[in-house]
Amino acid sequence: MDIALYALAALLIVGGLAGSVLPALPGIPMVFGGIWLVAAVDQYRHLGLWWLLGIGALGSLGVIVDFVAASLGARRVGASPGALWGAGAGTLLGMFFGIPGLLLGPFAGALLGELASGASALRSAHVGVATWLGLLFGALLKLVISFVMVGLFGVAMLVG
Repeated sequence: MDIALYALAALLIVGGLAGSVLPALPGIPMVFGGIWLVAAVDQYRHLGLWWLLGIGALGSLGVIVDFVAASLGARRVGASPGALWGAGAGTLLGMFFGIPGLLLGPFAGALLGELASGASALRSAHVGVATWLGLLFGALLKLVISFVMVGLFGVAMLVG
């Protein structure tokens, strides 16, 4: 039974790493779930409370980055509050339309929010692109955080 649970944990971690860049999968929660499963099967001998809390805090930071990255990209270029709200709404609504929605939702939301604020089409497109670049930067940061989580897990297993 332990072998099956370790295999499931490995699948969760590998799937989570893929999910860090693929918007359809909850990457960081999957990585943390796999790590926690290994710790539980190992009866927390190598990976105790403090390791799990540290890795979990890092994972929480990654999830927060995922939600605010698009808005931060828009804010970086001085977007209007309407564009910031639009980027957030586009991110939220995009979740219901799969990968295209997650990729285009923040862009479209920021674009429409900036247009609604009275900005020109060119300025609105600029804000939309900045929002999309923020989303890409957030995905890259999520991937880095996921690898750091796995690295900490590896250290804990070797040291503990």
